[in-house]
Amino acid sequence: MTGIRQLSYQPPQESGAPVETMSFAKLRRLDRGMTERGDFHVLAVVRRGHGRVSVDFASCPLAARSVVWIRPGVVHRWDDLGDLAGDLVLFVPTAPATPRSRELAADPWAAACWTASAAQWPLINAALGHLRSEAGAAPQERTGELLGLVLSALLLRLAPPAADADSGAGLFQRFRAAVEEDFRACHDVASYARKLGYAPRTLTRAVRAATGRSAKDYLCERLVLEAKRLLAHDRLSAARCGQRLGFPDAANFSAFFLRQTGVRPGQWQAANLAGRE
Repeated sequence: MTGIRQLSYQPPQESGAPVETMSFAKLRRLDRGMTERGDFHVLAVVRRGHGRVSVDFASCPLAARSVVWIRPGVVHRWDDLGDLAGDLVLFVPTAPATPRSRELAADPWAAACWTASAAQWPLINAALGHLRSEAGAAPQERTGELLGLVLSALLLRLAPPAADADSGAGLFQRFRAAVEEDFRACHDVASYARKLGYAPRTLTRAVRAATGRSAKDYLCERLVLEAKRLLAHDRLSAARCGQRLGFPDAANFSAFFLRQTGVRPGQWQAANLAGRE
């Protein structure tokens, strides 16, 4: 059975540079068709061709102007590199140099796959070209700073849709942070509302305005995502998974997972592990 390939950032040519660029042609030579998880960001911008990538169980078709942003710790697999042509940018979490670009890089819920607009496309290509030139230049004392600044310009041009949509939703951002901290132990929206100092109805309105979903739906989706990670990547049993996520017993967890996904956790796990053999 194929496990998860753990990847660590390796500075190009021992330069210590926090940013590296490569082509899809190089990725085709390096890719082993495995499920992977890295400690660095992978940003892919497609100029032409067709392919497919899976990011945290979501399959994304790729074509011209597709953008993929795989964040540190996120499990992914290049399902079909096909005839894709374009650029990949690998960078460490500390590489972005401006406050807004650091916010974009630190947002765990920004979109993983989207299509860049036709209006932005020439500017994105210009930023990519500049970054390629700086990354390919001979290392010097200011290399890291220069790469960080040019990378920041690219990230600001790309601007993942979800990050922009959430930028003004202060209450939702606080709720999202609270969920990330407590979802394994707290499954009750009312408890989050009390912690944040709002009525549950007010919290739900804020979450729906930011995401189009209720606060309860958002919380359940986060639990399901973590359950799938534990079942597929850590290969925990349904009972252990439910225990890890704070459910009182295995039956309670199984009923929750069935209600949310339409299948029992054991069935889902068997089907997903079989696909990796």
